Amino acid sequence: MSWKISIGNYNLKMIESVNIKRSVESLVDTAKITLPATVFNKALTVNNKPFEEIIKRGDSVNIELGYDDNPHAEFEGYVESISTDGGSLVLNCEDGIFLYRVEIPNKEFANAKVKDILNYVNSEVGKKQDKKFSLECDYDFSYDKFVIKSANGYDVLKKIQEEAMPNIYLKEDILHIHPQYSEIFGEVKYDFSKNIDAEGTDLKYKKKENRRVKVTIEYTGSDGKTKKYEFGDMGGESVTKKTSTSNQDSIKLLAKQEYESKSYDGYEGSFQGWLIPYCDAGYKATITDPDYEYKDGTYYVLEVETNFGEQGGVRKVTLGKIISK
Repeated sequence: MSWKISIGNYNLKMIESVNIKRSVESLVDTAKITLPATVFNKALTVNNKPFEEIIKRGDSVNIELGYDDNPHAEFEGYVESISTDGGSLVLNCEDGIFLYRVEIPNKEFANAKVKDILNYVNSEVGKKQDKKFSLECDYDFSYDKFVIKSANGYDVLKKIQEEAMPNIYLKEDILHIHPQYSEIFGEVKYDFSKNIDAEGTDLKYKKKENRRVKVTIEYTGSDGKTKKYEFGDMGGESVTKKTSTSNQDSIKLLAKQEYESKSYDGYEGSFQGWLIPYCDAGYKATITDPDYEYKDGTYYVLEVETNFGEQGGVRKVTLGKIISK
């Protein structure tokens, strides 16, 4: 096992554990670094100063994990908070979206596309952070009315992510907004006989005819009353989503996306692998099983949770819809 973790200008010399969660369905990727609060009965220090005086909120974080002195970049972000847990120090970290946690002026939009709202957010956050953020958006979602009041940039992104369900991430000061499943960041192969840990696996294979789904989108109409739009299989599993837009094209887009993410022949759930092969949210993962070849397929990876410590390194990979058989 090998690792390299830097916080600001300092390289950590010891850790208890690292937990990293990366997901296309969450606005922010997170990392939790757990450190011993004491070493040989002495409080943890950096250059002979108390740890909490040196490491602060907003410090940059870089995490590399791997084997045989060849660690792989796993996380890049910032310290969001420092806490204690059972006598240990815990650094709670967020990816670049952390930079959007600054207040922005109130504003009301009418008949605005997502890209119009986020161009405004980028501009205001950039002023506070003394940075220039740009936007790459190909998600055609509109609001008839969108209000920013007593909110920070993170709050606005969170609202859009929850209601419109795009994939949102920040890369090299470019805020990306894309439809679900539209981007593939890499590919990986898993085989039940080689690199999947059966004990940590919870996968279920289902046929499409056994995945009947009815999607309901709840929204507020122009008359102020709650309305519903339904799509999918009547009598199927009920999935309800709420949105503040009444734009019918956007509502239909939401319903179709949600239905297609749940209606297919293939696996659902998660499985456990190790640090090698590397896998990340947004990858396509090909799953093969020598004993049940009809179940083989390539899936979109929704989430990867990586745990690293004295006992080794493992990844919990959560699958989304099937891409191909």
